Amino acid sequence: MPPAPGSTEEPPEPVPLGQRLYDNVFLLLTVSLLIMFGVFTGWGMWEILTMPPATLP
Repeated sequence: MPPAPGSTEEPPEPVPLGQRLYDNVFLLLTVSLLIMFGVFTGWGMWEILTMPPATLP
């Protein structure tokens, strides 16, 4: 249906990139899992590598 005469109908604004990224649930899940595994694996490796040698009795 054509717009009514005298009406100023503007085209809808494009959705911003940030909103599109935050609306993607699977992307958020993947990124959060990668960050979690990366941080905890790095933390564990740091703890193992910086542990002082044990003194034997």
